[in-house]
Amino acid sequence: MTLDGFLSTIAALAGLTFVVGSMLAMGLSLTTAQILQPLKNARLVILALLANFVLVPLLAFVITRVIPLDQSLQIGLIVLSTVAGAPFLVKEVQVAKGNIALGVGLMFMLMIVTIFYVPIVLPLLLPGVTVNPWDIAKSLIVSMLLPIVLGLFVRSAAPEDAQNWAPVLNKVSGVALLLMLVIGLGLNVSNIISLIGSWGFLALILFVVGSFVIGFVLGGRDSALSSVMGLGTAQRNVAAAILVASLNFPGTMTLPYVLVASIVLPLFLIPTARWLGKRSESAA
Repeated sequence: MTLDGFLSTIAALAGLTFVVGSMLAMGLSLTTAQILQPLKNARLVILALLANFVLVPLLAFVITRVIPLDQSLQIGLIVLSTVAGAPFLVKEVQVAKGNIALGVGLMFMLMIVTIFYVPIVLPLLLPGVTVNPWDIAKSLIVSMLLPIVLGLFVRSAAPEDAQNWAPVLNKVSGVALLLMLVIGLGLNVSNIISLIGSWGFLALILFVVGSFVIGFVLGGRDSALSSVMGLGTAQRNVAAAILVASLNFPGTMTLPYVLVASIVLPLFLIPTARWLGKRSESAA
């Protein structure tokens, strides 16, 4: 095995550890009631689904038609547009001083829908590109849904153990994410540098900003709601996107493009969340 092959294997294992660890930690930290309570608002649920699974993919599609992108970058943007419900959303909502319960419920709902939405919709959005729907669904169910369900079960049966293990798993998943990003960026540094200042980078910026605006506007006049909706719509589920890209488009620029997105998203959304938090404080 070559050095690059060895590092790629380590990065893949680190990515899987991050996804499974963060999902399990989330399940250990939550109760079913906490997840379901915000989702009793039917209007909110409909708007969140509309924003994340109709308007954002439509935005990505329009961007790929307006900006000249290589096929692998078009695929990367479309993949990002179909995956929602990122665990990092809860941290951003905390920074924005938004409704934490709403952020948790929204993230969980979007993630569950993503698991079943991506295998069905992605082949339709990428005509001519071979995608195995069952492979995508299976990988997302095993790595994301089952760990959350297991975590919820442990939280229900042994809440004290769950409380002790959740921080440990959060730390493990954080280290795994850092390792995955460092190795992934190192292996793809030349490809990533080539994206800076390119049409692909511009398309990514437009996509992130446009996604935030879509969610923020649909959130309405309630600042607590609009901030969660804006952040929740813009913060795509990069872990799921990396999973889909690595399984279905290896050896192309799709995975490096998703890795760039994993950096661009927090660079834009964390300062935005801080601005929203200050805005909330001044309005109080």
